[in-house]
This record gives sequence, structure tokens and C-alpha cells, in this order.
Amino acid sequence: MEKALPKPTDAELEILTVLWSIGPATVRDVHNVITARRAAQYSTVLKFMQIMAGKGLVRRDETERAHVYEATKPSEWTRKQLAGDLVERAFSGSAKALLIGALSARKASKEELAEMRKLLDDYRKEDK
Repeated sequence: MEKALPKPTDAELEILTVLWSIGPATVRDVHNVITARRAAQYSTVLKFMQIMAGKGLVRRDETERAHVYEATKPSEWTRKQLAGDLVERAFSGSAKALLIGALSARKASKEELAEMRKLLDDYRKEDK
């Protein structure tokens, strides 16, 4: 059985998002992407990535002088885990309440609504 990974913190999720977008990268690469958006210390990014390796959120290739990190799970897997946790903790297990909460918090575009309708239709077809 696969070991459950801990939920990433907000800072860890930011680093994972960078790794998902650029692929395997050094701490310097990740730091450069983050600092293009906001101020961040290299040593802080390094420490977070080391902690994430210890937690199993990223794997580290130590064969080169500059270690290369990559996410151990794809973004879809992580988002599914976070969404499931949110449904349980904040919406008493109700996917309907989550959807209503999300749609009341932020207006969805026509494209997003169309995609949601398609997903719901596909989901309904799978139940038959």
C-alpha cells in the first residue's frame, strides 16, 4: 500500500506549482520563478525544498553538484487530495456544498461553467 503524503503547506504548494510548471529544477530555478512574483530568500526556498524532500513531496537527484528536485506526484493527484480534504473538513463531506461555496465565492466564466456541465454529464453517464 502506498504511503500517504502529508498535505503541502501554502509555501510548499507554491514550490510544487513551480515544479509542475517548469519540470525538474534546481533550487535556484525555483527561487528565480518565485522572486519574479514576490520577494523570497534563496535560503528559505532551499530549506522548504529540503523539508519537502524529507516529507516525500519532492524527490531530489543528488548526482550533480546542483541538486535537481521534482514533484513526486502530478498536480492533478495533489489537487484531488486537497479538494477531498477540504470537502471533509469545511463542507461536512458534501461535494454539493463545496460547489455552491466555490461558485458563490467567485463568479465562474462561461467556459468554466460549460466544462463543469460536461464533467457532471460525464459523471452521470458513468453512474448508469
